[in-house]
Amino acid sequence: MYIYKTEILTVSTKWFSDKANEDDIAMLDKLINERASEGWELATYDYMATSSQLRGAFLVTFRKEKV
Repeated sequence: MYIYKTEILTVSTKWFSDKANEDDIAMLDKLINERASEGWELATYDYMATSSQLRGAFLVTFRKEKV
């Protein structure tokens, strides 16, 4: 059995595109590596763009075995 933890990682402000950029990916990598060092495994993630195309976010879910 697993326990799950979901986090929202807000990305940099976008002016002309709602796509993630290299800085956003670096923030995502940092979060994944931090949680991995705590014993969490990446289960899934999704990028959520906003309708105003100014600020998006990654929705990141981790899991680890219940002890």
